[in-house]
Amino acid sequence: MAKLPDSVLTNIFTLQREMIECIDATTAMEFRILEQWGETNATLPELDELQSIKERLLSPYSRFHTLLLKTAESQPVAANDMLNLLYRLIESAEATLDASIASLQEIQRNWSY
Repeated sequence: MAKLPDSVLTNIFTLQREMIECIDATTAMEFRILEQWGETNATLPELDELQSIKERLLSPYSRFHTLLLKTAESQPVAANDMLNLLYRLIESAEATLDASIASLQEIQRNWSY
């Protein structure tokens, strides 16, 4: 494997863990809304947004998986374009996670959770 700094790997795995936790919280919120209020005109926009949050988080999560595997197969070093892609993905994933958490918190406030 092309050696990545430990700090980069730790950052990626931390981001993946936080994305999974956010997906879990989003799914739990979706379940609570459906269980308590059902699928109504009032809840549909929020339910759509919750689904969108999950989809936005799944993309960078999966991309990390793919890029890390490609990096592991690179010998003796990873190509610069692959590393640049990985670093851009880290930045993008951080922004996506922050926005997703903010959206989830807003929905939780709207529904008193």
